[in-house]
Amino acid sequence: MQYKKNQMSVGLMIQRCHRWRQKRKQFLDQARQTPDEIERERLLQMAEHYGRIVNDEQGKIDSTRDPREKYSPAPDDDKDEDDDEDSGFPDFMAQIKK
Repeated sequence: MQYKKNQMSVGLMIQRCHRWRQKRKQFLDQARQTPDEIERERLLQMAEHYGRIVNDEQGKIDSTRDPREKYSPAPDDDKDEDDDEDSGFPDFMAQIKK
């Protein structure tokens, strides 16, 4: 019974986390479209606030979950995202030197 109760509370935490991520994205999108610098800063601060909340909640979720349930990356997921962004950089530099 305790496991079901724990599983339900983790589900609720995940739902809250998802809503907060959506709010954060909404604030970031609004900040990108706002010409007023003061309003943009306020929106970015709100987005940062929601980002901190999401990080805290995600930590709680990870500590509450059963270790067997945790995400284990597939072999294809081992590649960093930074590798994708940097892959075109040498070509770009070669074009500048010409």
